[in-house]
Amino acid sequence: MYDRTALRTVAAAKGDARPVDLADRLKVAQATAWRLYHGHTAPSARVAAAVEHAYGLPASALLKQRQAVTEAAA
Repeated sequence: MYDRTALRTVAAAKGDARPVDLADRLKVAQATAWRLYHGHTAPSARVAAAVEHAYGLPASALLKQRQAVTEAAA
């Protein structure tokens, strides 16, 4: 599951406080940046690589484990 908190935290640390800032740094469409910023979509492999390059945040940090769901199913 995509965790937008990690992306927003590293973006803010670099001064990127708005989706448009994210779009500029990641070189993606503003609509894509808005969806990422607000958690409406998970990053593609290409965007996850751009996040790692721009912010140093690995793709694995963008995902959080669904432990509650897994534990409930057991």
